[in-house]
Amino acid sequence: MVHATYALLPLLSLVAGIVANPLYVHPGVHIPLSRRAPRSDASVERFVKHAEHLRMKYGYSNSTLSKRQGQTVGIDIIDQAQDSSYIGTVSIGTPPQTFKVVLDTGSSDLWVAATNCLSCGQTPPFDTSKSSTVNGVTGPNGQEQEITIRYGSGSVAGILATDTVSMAGFTVNPQTFLLAEQMTSGLLDGDVSGIMGLAFEALASTNAVPFWQALANGGQFATPEISFWLARHLDDVNPPDEQPGGVMTLGGTNSTLFTGDIEFIPLTTTPGGPTFWMLEMTGATVQGQTVSIPTGDAALSAIDTGTTLIGGPSDAVRAIYEAIPGSAEVPSMQGFFSYPCSTDVQVSLAFGGKSWPISSADMNLGRISASMCVGGIFDLSLGSDVSGGGGNPVWVVGDTFLKNVYSVFRSNPAAVGFAQLSDAAGGSSAPSSSSISPSATRSGTVVVSPTSTVVSATTLSVPFFDSSVLSTIIGYSSGTGTPTNIPGAATVTEGVDPLPSVSGSSSGSGSSNSPSANAALPSNPHVLFIALAASFLATVVSSCALLA
Repeated sequence: MVHATYALLPLLSLVAGIVANPLYVHPGVHIPLSRRAPRSDASVERFVKHAEHLRMKYGYSNSTLSKRQGQTVGIDIIDQAQDSSYIGTVSIGTPPQTFKVVLDTGSSDLWVAATNCLSCGQTPPFDTSKSSTVNGVTGPNGQEQEITIRYGSGSVAGILATDTVSMAGFTVNPQTFLLAEQMTSGLLDGDVSGIMGLAFEALASTNAVPFWQALANGGQFATPEISFWLARHLDDVNPPDEQPGGVMTLGGTNSTLFTGDIEFIPLTTTPGGPTFWMLEMTGATVQGQTVSIPTGDAALSAIDTGTTLIGGPSDAVRAIYEAIPGSAEVPSMQGFFSYPCSTDVQVSLAFGGKSWPISSADMNLGRISASMCVGGIFDLSLGSDVSGGGGNPVWVVGDTFLKNVYSVFRSNPAAVGFAQLSDAAGGSSAPSSSSISPSATRSGTVVVSPTSTVVSATTLSVPFFDSSVLSTIIGYSSGTGTPTNIPGAATVTEGVDPLPSVSGSSSGSGSSNSPSANAALPSNPHVLFIALAASFLATVVSSCALLA
């Protein structure tokens, strides 16, 4: 009997050890974003060029809608000198070379400038001669795979390559991307080297699985989500060339940046699977009154972090401005409308059961005259007969809207979620219940509360451009709607948890796949109880055996 009892001790100890140390899963990683600001003296007319780029990106050209196919899609190149964009850092090669890239949920390709790109100006290039892991992508006859990407006012051309690509501790090896060897002059400004597309594989011109999707498919994310808080600096006086622009979270959500529930709206169904992050716009209100807009396929909306404005079909955009007293078309800016600067414009958009307000500061792009200001919603189609068929979006919902919500892009089940910004993220107006009829609401809309799934973070390493920029993020304060302390900074104070919580995951280092000491502890109290009980049982059996 004594020998049999002793024989159980190793088994009980093993069970206790397994229960007490659950399988480690890479936590969500919070990445501070940098925002490139326009010149303080820039004219409001600069938005015309941005609108032209956007029309070409989504297949609108010379007032004619052309069907956009996933294999032949152009991608938008944001002109930072005329507008603003949100950028992050990515590392490519062995040893890694680090680059700033525009984060764009409206495209799916990753590309950076190559060293032999003579037209790329001062853009920092990727030097293939310094990477031991880079490989060219060849065709059936061994030739290099060349690709040209065309868009509004120029093109990017180059060859396909594969290499190790990393962001915030997440790695894909190999990742296919485009090495840009030719580029229309002036398409990239400053030290931004390219674009990271964050839409779906079916939209990729390179036929490559996008970086984020490879991470999600490979189980590297705790939850299959990318989340954004985009900061607002529209009213800053003499802004620096770059400034803190918010936080992107890979593999989860950041519960310190939103309050209340997340409303998840399923993506619209498209043949061949999802391409854009596309929802159906179900309602719009202006100055508190419902505005009649098209529904169904004529309301398909791409949710796009890579563009500043909101573009929509002619009839809907005109209806919105007709509800604003004193509004008028801007003759010098095709597709744009102005309204009296003294008017506090209140516009809300709905995609499910809630209507999300847009700040009047984001609606106002600036003065076109002494008394008139240009609005942030413009006519995307310019009178085209837009049906929305073939999976083409007729609305493009950019940062004018997205700065007012916490946005979550979830791949499985495919959906986009919105939540109200917390005070730490500058705050936003609470959503209201949409006045649309229940039959018009997309089936499957889900409201998720963060309280049941959040695990508090204790340590987090956040890679960024350099220590001076990171110190700026930690203590940054400027203007209305800007937080005095941006969550996500890698600072830990004893007795205080200043870091964002991660939805659906435990916490660990953002720059390593190795768990921290705290990450190994079970966060679920039931798991902890079982572990303690198993340990206690082992002790009791051991004591009984000794007494015997």
